[in-house]
Amino acid sequence: MELRQLRYFLSVLEYGSLGRAALELGVGASALSQQLSKLESEVSTRLLTRASTGVSPTAAGLAFEYHARLALRQAEHAVLAAQSGRMSGYASVGLAPTTASILGLALIDRMRERYPDIRLHLVEMLSGYLMNQLNARHLDLAVLFQAETGPRLDVRTLLTERLFVLVPAPLVKAGWGESLTLQQIATLPLVMPSTQHGLRTTLRSIFERAGLEASIVMEVDGLSLLMDCVCAGHAATIQPGATVARAHQAGLRVFAIDEAQAQRRNVIVSLTDDELSPAALATRIVLQEVARDLVEQGRWPGARLL
Repeated sequence: MELRQLRYFLSVLEYGSLGRAALELGVGASALSQQLSKLESEVSTRLLTRASTGVSPTAAGLAFEYHARLALRQAEHAVLAAQSGRMSGYASVGLAPTTASILGLALIDRMRERYPDIRLHLVEMLSGYLMNQLNARHLDLAVLFQAETGPRLDVRTLLTERLFVLVPAPLVKAGWGESLTLQQIATLPLVMPSTQHGLRTTLRSIFERAGLEASIVMEVDGLSLLMDCVCAGHAATIQPGATVARAHQAGLRVFAIDEAQAQRRNVIVSLTDDELSPAALATRIVLQEVARDLVEQGRWPGARLL
């Protein structure tokens, strides 16, 4: 079995047509068909169903696809490792906007110091979309807020974050102390991310357990614009400790939440160890170290290691 055959097989699945795949690969359609037939002979089973409307994978082909992608990925990592005696390669990490605001630069600094030859790709995206990227194998690892994940993924507990209420001055009511109850928060107009965001899911669960409903008047899926809305006095918001420093700088009032469940759990979700390159495995270790250091140094407000 040749790596070329695996590439041909995956290309045909991607384009759903022998003709289109042959055009993209720069080979003849007959040569491509011969290589696929040879591959099927070697595995002793039919991998593709050929029809006038195109090509589709059989059940065996779907099972073979995962391992074919894994084999090509590992072959690429082997080439990178052979080309350099030092730790090198590529690692992609997904972070939600609030997490990126406190963890992103610290991770970059530590990786450049320890593994300067690893090319780091950071993706800032809502947590719901990050899970899709992991399942599609477009990311090596990500920091997420829910342990429910797709198949063939590794989940490692990282920390918990307390949630805070960030309130513009015009919405602050007389007599409020340093913390607010859920009943008090329920009277505030809130701007929050949409339901694709893990924070929104956490908030809904907290209020449902208390038999209350949050008054969400706006949905904004970008952290900068969301904070601009709060600073402009349109609404308050509920955010993790990573945004507290930014809130103080903007002149917002920051209130703790008088509810033990007002926190969110952070987990590192990654591809399984056999899929991760040495560079990605090293990045996962460094990410855990950086998060621990930020918490122990008091630079991650409201965070507690697990």
